[in-house]
Amino acid sequence: MRLESVLTCPLCGFAWQETMPTDTCVFFAECPGCHARLRPRPGDCCVFCSYGSVPCPPVQLRSNGPHEAGGPAG
Repeated sequence: MRLESVLTCPLCGFAWQETMPTDTCVFFAECPGCHARLRPRPGDCCVFCSYGSVPCPPVQLRSNGPHEAGGPAG
């Protein structure tokens, strides 16, 4: 599972790296470039799924399955 993601602001294009938490969804993020408050796009669970280079850990688990995400082999 990847925990580092690069968020890109849809307003100014500024990109910055963030570490994603494994135990919660991040609903808001502030762009360090323009200070806009980012929220998920409709249908996305968090800002990482909307604006990140890597989706959040729960989405990674659903996409990869437990074995590839570091869980026990089936």
